[in-house]
Amino acid sequence: MLPPKLSPSMMCADLFHLAETIRCFERNSVPYLHIDVMDGCFVPNLMLGTETVRQLRQFTAIPMDIHLMTEDPGGKLEWFGIRSGDYVSVHAETTRHLQRVLAKIRSLGARPMIALNPATPLCMAEEVLADVDAVLIMTVNPGYAGQELVPQTLDKIGRLRERLDSMGLDRVEIEVDGNVTPENAVKMRRAGANIFVAGTSLLFRPGGLEEHIKAFNDLVK
Repeated sequence: MLPPKLSPSMMCADLFHLAETIRCFERNSVPYLHIDVMDGCFVPNLMLGTETVRQLRQFTAIPMDIHLMTEDPGGKLEWFGIRSGDYVSVHAETTRHLQRVLAKIRSLGARPMIALNPATPLCMAEEVLADVDAVLIMTVNPGYAGQELVPQTLDKIGRLRERLDSMGLDRVEIEVDGNVTPENAVKMRRAGANIFVAGTSLLFRPGGLEEHIKAFNDLVK
């Protein structure tokens, strides 16, 4: 299996302690910062914008895992100063010319990812699996933190991992986003996920951040 990775959801971080939070991530070699970008159209919420991304880039060298939950994501890629090492995911449900957008992400030096909502079947990604470095499986319907896991998505993760491996795409990663509790993280890991978007159910909950990171690493090993 591919090694497990944390991608903390920055929309769930405490803004009043953001500097110490990021320094904690740096000390613990957290590989990505998950940036939820919501436009109020594709999802019923507004979340992290270009100024937030700009300030985070000035403050830390941790690459970003930019999740574009927006209509016409291909027309917005340049807004985020995409860099080499970043992941950028676009939803199959929002994008008419998906391969073109994925190719544009790669041309900007980032690693393209396709995202699927819980009710979106895997066949919607079938023709672009060879064009991506990862697939993001939404395990809740996007828009808000604190939702319950959609249980069918666990089987979906397993079927995707089997499909990728059968196509010789064993290096394509699977990211999961939504109600990633410690218990659910273990189930997602067993199903084949290796990148875990960690929000209020895992990292940003009562207790010490460093302890939660260590506990996660121990669990998914």
